[in-house]
Amino acid sequence: MTAATPLKIYLIAGEASGDVLGAHVMRALKSQSVRPIIFYGVGGEKMAAEGLVSLFPYYELSMMGFIEILPYIFNLSARINLTVDDILAKQPDTVVTIDSPGFCFRVVKKLRKENLKAKFVHYVAPTVWAYKPQRAQKCAQLFDHLLCLLPFEPPYFEKVGLPCTWVGHPVVAETAIGDGAAFRKKYDIAAETTLFCLLPGSRKGEVERHMPVFAKAISMIAAQTPDLAIAAAVPKNVMGFIAPYFENCPFRAVITADEEDKKNALAGADLALVKSGTVALEVAMAGAPMLIAYRVNPISAWCFRRMSLTRYVNLVNILKGKEVIPELLQEQCTPLLIANAAAHLLSSPEQRQLQKKQSASALAQLLPPGNERPSDIAARAILALLA
Repeated sequence: MTAATPLKIYLIAGEASGDVLGAHVMRALKSQSVRPIIFYGVGGEKMAAEGLVSLFPYYELSMMGFIEILPYIFNLSARINLTVDDILAKQPDTVVTIDSPGFCFRVVKKLRKENLKAKFVHYVAPTVWAYKPQRAQKCAQLFDHLLCLLPFEPPYFEKVGLPCTWVGHPVVAETAIGDGAAFRKKYDIAAETTLFCLLPGSRKGEVERHMPVFAKAISMIAAQTPDLAIAAAVPKNVMGFIAPYFENCPFRAVITADEEDKKNALAGADLALVKSGTVALEVAMAGAPMLIAYRVNPISAWCFRRMSLTRYVNLVNILKGKEVIPELLQEQCTPLLIANAAAHLLSSPEQRQLQKKQSASALAQLLPPGNERPSDIAARAILALLA
């Protein structure tokens, strides 16, 4: 091949956090590659901004749980087959799957059976340290390389023969801190007004489960906090589900899908109510005290608890080995318990400051080696496979 022969890279991201990772690694690949790159795949707006034309909207894949996916199983199966057919037609040099193992692993398994002559890389290791450790062996059968976010993950996969690269956590290394004063100024929220941030999820199913509970909790919080403003940050695809909960509410409510607004709101927040997941790291990075709350179908919850090897769901708590950030999960995810926990934190500056300090200590463990950007390390590992 000549230097001018383009590399063909197929990327798959099935949720908002994966779209961010994909965009970062696309940018790094373009910067590092001596050959032009043609990108194909499935992604969101951020990957589109880097040159990806998505095969279909990525949020169609954005679901989790055991029972929750059942109504969508036929559509997911069709999307798996469509993606496999598209990859076989494109014949890429490498396939980079990003998180979303339920979808991505099935796609790669089918491609392996088709003997596609491509390198397979998975970005974001499955949490084998949290549940189902046997998934490490499955990964080794599917992929040529694994890009890990957490420093303790590679040994789980290397012992079953899967080469790994620890890249560090992009949220910690590549997230810009916002301007809280700018958010308050933009939306005319006084400095002394209590700013409460709400991040109920990026998936439609999450929002539908959480908002009836969260909305009641916020009403109770508002009754105890007369000078209150709410900033709800959600992706565009679920904004329509959020807005009705804040119609004619007695406090100021800002609902936004703008990423800059989200960063700035978190930087100026007195407290945040956050669904469990990657977004909680973004909140910790911004220095906003928070509560974690999450609900899934009771059968899914039973399954997760049966398989879980960890006591906590939030990464800060896992790293510290204690509940630094309150977790209100499943039966505890109720309006009253959320409101009480919020009132406790809002009335205790010392507790909020302690949470910030402990969170910062945990986040420091996720910085990549050499203070490089995770996307640069990831891109270098991908390109090394194709050398």
